[in-house]
Amino acid sequence: MHIQKATFKHLPQITPVYEQARQFMSANGNGKQWINGYPSEEILRRDIMEGNLYLCVHQYKLAAVFCFKIGDDPTYAAIKGQWLREEKYAVIHRLAVVQHGRGIASFCIRWCLQQWPDLRIDTHADNIPMQKTLLKNGFVYCGIIYTDNGTERRAYQNAAPAPIKKHKTPKKRS
Repeated sequence: MHIQKATFKHLPQITPVYEQARQFMSANGNGKQWINGYPSEEILRRDIMEGNLYLCVHQYKLAAVFCFKIGDDPTYAAIKGQWLREEKYAVIHRLAVVQHGRGIASFCIRWCLQQWPDLRIDTHADNIPMQKTLLKNGFVYCGIIYTDNGTERRAYQNAAPAPIKKHKTPKKRS
């Protein structure tokens, strides 16, 4: 598996991954997290434009999509609870995998930790598969945050800063 930056030409491959993720979540007791077509194409285009949307590719096929961004995120400015650390951090948003139970989400999370040692992520209270994945990968529940639309999310931070292998993001691949 490898990670690469998404480009606009990948959008036709990306949007079905998010549709499939919405269906998976709904079928597994989490029908409230990504509603009304979230994430929209507009959000995905912004992520690509800002250089924050990534693809996980396995055997030449798209395996996952996620937003990875280094720096403060307004969503995490206020928390009912407490972050483990207040240093500069990176975030993962909108992680969607094509096939569940194959370690793809963990691969993406570990890649992000190699890019930046302090990582935050949030998920819906009903998203049990993601919560299990986060705990398995050394994340700690820190409290409740609220998204832009006011909905509640469970917030996590990795327990110990990971050693940084590199700070550069991968070169663009077509």
